[in-house]
Amino acid sequence: MASSGELIRLMNYVDDISTTLRRIVVGSGFISQEERQKLAEYMRNSDPNFTKMVEELGK
Repeated sequence: MASSGELIRLMNYVDDISTTLRRIVVGSGFISQEERQKLAEYMRNSDPNFTKMVEELGK
């Protein structure tokens, strides 16, 4: 089954998110543990966040 242009565009967004997350992983190596914890909390509280979106799409 062929994918629609909309699906391909959305999948490209996911690729962009993955690239951003890789940058966060690399950048987090240069900050303190306390700052990493603050970043983790900030990411957890972002709305929407990646985990919530995956759960919602899977329903």
